[in-house]
Amino acid sequence: MLSQAYELCEDGYFSNALKLFDLALIKEPKNIDVLIDKGVTLQNMGRIKQAIKYYNHALQINPKNLNALVNKGASLHVQKQYEEAIKCYDLALKVDKKCTIALAYKGLSLGEMGNLTGAIRYFKKALSIDRDYDLANVSKEMAHEILQSLKKQKSKTM
Repeated sequence: MLSQAYELCEDGYFSNALKLFDLALIKEPKNIDVLIDKGVTLQNMGRIKQAIKYYNHALQINPKNLNALVNKGASLHVQKQYEEAIKCYDLALKVDKKCTIALAYKGLSLGEMGNLTGAIRYFKKALSIDRDYDLANVSKEMAHEILQSLKKQKSKTM
């Protein structure tokens, strides 16, 4: 049933996948993987508040679940709740200090808050673990460019 739900998600049939996740949750209401996958599916549908409810449910069962923490953080980021997102990433990093996605996503949230130096630091940390991590690499370069542009603008106005 779950493999069928995953296939439906990959093909973009999110509503049908949700029905299968619901059936799975009737049988196993505390299945963390199903709760998270349902959250991800809702997130993909743009139903962010509902997605967060499923991540929270998973975190009630296991507060240290990396997938739930990172996905909840990503959902909060989408809602522009950057400080709350960073709290999720920090909790994920307490569980696994080498969680590259949490490092990179924290960098993204810091960047959105205008802390480009902090963002670059977290992108570099992610890249020190995984040199080929595209998200961190592209984001680091973009943050560097913005920082350089801001410095040039500042020097022109002085």
